[in-house]
Amino acid sequence: MKLLGIGSRIEHSTYGKGVVTNVTAKHYWVTFLENGLETIDIDSEFEIIEAVEDEVDSVSFYEVEKSLKEILQKWSDVTQISPIADRWKGGKLIIEPKDTTLASKEIPIDTFFHKIVLVRDRIRVMEQKINSSKTLDDQDKIDLQQYITRIYGSLTTFNVLFKLKSDQFVGSRSK
Repeated sequence: MKLLGIGSRIEHSTYGKGVVTNVTAKHYWVTFLENGLETIDIDSEFEIIEAVEDEVDSVSFYEVEKSLKEILQKWSDVTQISPIADRWKGGKLIIEPKDTTLASKEIPIDTFFHKIVLVRDRIRVMEQKINSSKTLDDQDKIDLQQYITRIYGSLTTFNVLFKLKSDQFVGSRSK
């Protein structure tokens, strides 16, 4: 029995036509046109429409999915999921005025954190639109990028809320 490579096209009696997207020691991961992703045994019965050789470990379904998510996050305004630091989960933000006769305001910290993440993601989208603009000249792009960097720097106070350092705001660093 010859092992099929990633990209091979098959037709399975139950799932229909599909493309091999990953190969393990015992299974093919196949994305079928009608049935989506299915894992089938390597020795399953199916018809080979087109075999690809020497492409067994080059790209896994996980890597394809990860790359697709990164592309969508980079070029759309889809909000990336950023976890809040564990110590803040379920907490609340209390805003108290100096005048004690006035009412204080309580906000669930998860709600506040979500708003911060939305601001961050919208700034990222604006940054991408500036960088890919065909109408702005290079100097205008540099000037606007410097403003964005300063905005990120102003928001670094909120980094304490983020669980992952990679999700935090980064402004310009001093040399």
